[in-house]
Amino acid sequence: MQVLVLNSGSSSIKYRLYDDRDDGLALYARGLVERIGETTGHAEQVVSGEDGSSSEDTEDAPIPDHEAGFRWIVSRLEDAGLADELGAIGHRVVHGGAEFTAPTVIDEAVIARIEAQVPLAPLHNPANLTGIEVARQLRPELTNVAVFDTAFHATLPPAAYHYAVPTRLLEEQGIRRYGFHGTSHAYVARRAAAALGRPATELKLVTLHLGNGASATAVDGGRSVETSMGLSPLEGLVMGTRSGDLDPAVIFHLIREAGLRPDQVERLLNRESGLLGLCGDNDLRTIEERADAGDEAAQLALEVYVHRIRKYLGAYAAVLGRLDGIVFTAGVGENSDTLRERICAGLDVLGLRLDPARNAGQRATNAADGVIAVHAEDSEVEILVVATDEEREIAEQTLAAIRA
Repeated sequence: MQVLVLNSGSSSIKYRLYDDRDDGLALYARGLVERIGETTGHAEQVVSGEDGSSSEDTEDAPIPDHEAGFRWIVSRLEDAGLADELGAIGHRVVHGGAEFTAPTVIDEAVIARIEAQVPLAPLHNPANLTGIEVARQLRPELTNVAVFDTAFHATLPPAAYHYAVPTRLLEEQGIRRYGFHGTSHAYVARRAAAALGRPATELKLVTLHLGNGASATAVDGGRSVETSMGLSPLEGLVMGTRSGDLDPAVIFHLIREAGLRPDQVERLLNRESGLLGLCGDNDLRTIEERADAGDEAAQLALEVYVHRIRKYLGAYAAVLGRLDGIVFTAGVGENSDTLRERICAGLDVLGLRLDPARNAGQRATNAADGVIAVHAEDSEVEILVVATDEEREIAEQTLAAIRA
């Protein structure tokens, strides 16, 4: 059976097609439909051949809505002869709230329950729902499965997910820590355990998903026990355009003293802060180049970014009681050797010693299995760079839900 993975955003659809084989999932095709609703849209698909070759198909044309985008995807898969055995569609859904703690086969009742989580993720869940509705309308014979970013963090203990606010806010409004990037943290934690040759149930890891969005998770025995994002993806680490942690009184001050409306504050903290707010750029590659050239704003942005990650590392080491390994993943974590070195520098107190020679120039995609060890021989804690694959994780969870 083939599984199509859809990640539907407000103006884009990312997708991958996998074939479920006896020896594991094989990637058949990947693609992107973007600039949906704009004057000119863009769509592309890359098909992987059995001999390792690939072919690419691109088109720039109006894509008025998600239905048109999904029709483009299906037609291109059919043209490539890849849609005949399609049996299921796995959908990324950002927020499952407390309702969803595992991948779930979608029906009308499930859709209603996902819609009920929209107030918790107004920027993400509506787009995810659009992808679900279009797929069910156009291919009603297929099984659709929702895979939730929050589900991996359903194992957080009460002390970790409770905020110190009146408990009625949890009961009435769902105010609590949920955590995000769960599919990525779950995938790389499992891959790290395999690379270390130890059962996941024995390991205490900190996984660092560092991209434009960024989060840290403490993984104890394969279970998330603490994570940096909270009610929304805004809390925690400094990100590309998100502030991460800040004193809540900053919001009141901006409303009362600066005269900003709540929606303006929300935009400022989600879209105009983080690295962008500190130095005017949110691309780490550009910021590192600027910092190397002596740009003080870029240097400060890197210092703030690294400081926050190191603070979380220390806190999560305390939560876990010991560290067996830390895992760098996502665009920044996988590709920036200089950032990994900055984060690990001077953390001997945690048993972390990075080997500059093993780390230099390394990217997770350089390794055949997507895993690179960059710790020194005498490091008490193993330091791994692991290429994340959220789409493969969604495909595997989709199959697991169907088989269950």
